[in-house]
Amino acid sequence: MKKGIIKDFIESAVVFLIVLLLSVTNLLSPLDYILRDGLYQIPRGVDSRIKIIAIDEATLEELGPIQTWSRSYYADLIGILNGSEASRPSVIAFDIIFSGYVDGEGDMAFARAAADSGNVVTASQFIYSEKSEIGEDNLRYYPIEAVVYPYKELYDATVHGYTNVAQDSDGVVRRVSIQETYDKAEQLSFSHAIYALYCEQQGIAANEIKTDKYGKTLINYSGKPNDYEYISMIDVLNGRIDSRTFQGSIVLIGAYAPGMQDNFNVPNGSSRQMFGVEIHANILQAFMQNRFSVNGNPYVFGVLWGVLAGVFHFIFKRNKRVWLSAILLILAIGGELAAGVLLNNNGIAVSLIYLPSALIISYIYCLARGYIAERLKRKKVLTAFKKYVAPEIVEEIAKKGDFKIKLGGENRDIAVLFVDIRGFTTMSEALEPEQVVEILNLYLNLTSTAIFKNKGTLDKFVGDATMAVFNSPFDLDDYVFRAVCAGMDIVAGGEALEHELMEKFGRSVGFGVGVNCGPAVVGNVGCEFRMDFTAIGDTVNTAARLEANAKKGQVLISDTVYDRIKDRIEAEEVGEIPLKGKSKGVFVYSVTRVNRGQT
Repeated sequence: MKKGIIKDFIESAVVFLIVLLLSVTNLLSPLDYILRDGLYQIPRGVDSRIKIIAIDEATLEELGPIQTWSRSYYADLIGILNGSEASRPSVIAFDIIFSGYVDGEGDMAFARAAADSGNVVTASQFIYSEKSEIGEDNLRYYPIEAVVYPYKELYDATVHGYTNVAQDSDGVVRRVSIQETYDKAEQLSFSHAIYALYCEQQGIAANEIKTDKYGKTLINYSGKPNDYEYISMIDVLNGRIDSRTFQGSIVLIGAYAPGMQDNFNVPNGSSRQMFGVEIHANILQAFMQNRFSVNGNPYVFGVLWGVLAGVFHFIFKRNKRVWLSAILLILAIGGELAAGVLLNNNGIAVSLIYLPSALIISYIYCLARGYIAERLKRKKVLTAFKKYVAPEIVEEIAKKGDFKIKLGGENRDIAVLFVDIRGFTTMSEALEPEQVVEILNLYLNLTSTAIFKNKGTLDKFVGDATMAVFNSPFDLDDYVFRAVCAGMDIVAGGEALEHELMEKFGRSVGFGVGVNCGPAVVGNVGCEFRMDFTAIGDTVNTAARLEANAKKGQVLISDTVYDRIKDRIEAEEVGEIPLKGKSKGVFVYSVTRVNRGQT
């Protein structure tokens, strides 16, 4: 018992170490992303204050490719949005890189409109090095080589922020750097710049944003692709939209056509992609609702998940009740997922794949181990059973899987065979003990083989006597005839054995066999820790008496046996003989031949 506990404890410790290492290294990050996306990135509803003016297919069709536009279009757009105080948006943000000049008049018109508006944000973009470096904090990063800013007049007239977002190893945008340091100056991200200007316009304090040691924060998406309200830019320019629609809102202008190649994989978009302007809308809403998260300390949560996995593995190993283990498994996984969701809602994101995976694998392992142990145990029982029952019967038991060991019995009609060695006592006195045992084993092998050949059940050995039953513990066809055939096989085999023993030991043996049939009580008798499967009753006693009266080489059967199979055997009448313990004798026959062709 103690050895088993130590072994289970060691296994649990191994489980703890595996889960800890996986959590720290995040080796299964693709699977972890799938689970975390499903739990964390649940749409919560988009903020109606955020609106998108889409540079869509309709706009491109009417105005032509965007690179051919005069920037006076953007000046016109600002003028329409700021047409009156009743329609003025809080912030107008262009998710477009306006680097260099296109046409002097249009460029200047756009810059003047932005300056007059005072609420415009434009986009810049970092150019990162392709080679990583190690910073002062020993963290690896990719240095910024350059920044693409708006042309000078527009740069001076607007607030600007970089539009770069981070893609994870699977190409999905889940995190963003809210600010970066370049040329010893702090640069805000596009969404951060919009949010800062919005707070300034509204006269409210900005939320404090959590970031990890890399300066990044996880994006909690509020909407899926196309969830935010968007209006075609051409409809606004052509006056088909009431400008009051945008009053007090944050207006984002950006690409909304696949051909503009500004779409990305997102965690809540299924197989669809999200346009960059929509991603910024989600990030902006996260700023407004302060719903950012950072990854929790992998070592802390690795230890926590490892301890839980080790404890439950130990419980699964020690608890044999499958239903209770299943409940514990469900509670453990459910609790871990619930804890993960609660942590995320409080600004901490954790890896969730490792504990559930460890629990499921541990549970399956314990079930499989128990199943294999049970199969091996069953195999041992069946192997042992073959020493008492014909192998064919054992195979049938194995197929059905229906054998239960318990006290009690049942009434069955059976055939009973008894056989013993004639002259064994005299012979054993004249031989060495080793020789006696050798002869006895040869005899028992002969009787057992004959019994099993005829599908009987070896009940017991009593000294030099053997008892067998037929039609117990399972139904057996033609069992009375089979019992008689077994007796004749024993006698026939005894003749060959007699010659062998005469040559080897100078002694001969013979067998007397008695067979009877009828009702008997069969089953397990004894106590819970020591049982004996046997048959009891007058039928058994009579068979024993017949064997006691049988001469060497003789198979005696009762008249009951004779009446059942008389057309398939040849037998001589012995007559009625008195049997000890019975007031009335039994008419007995001596079998001389069996006709197996009718079996």
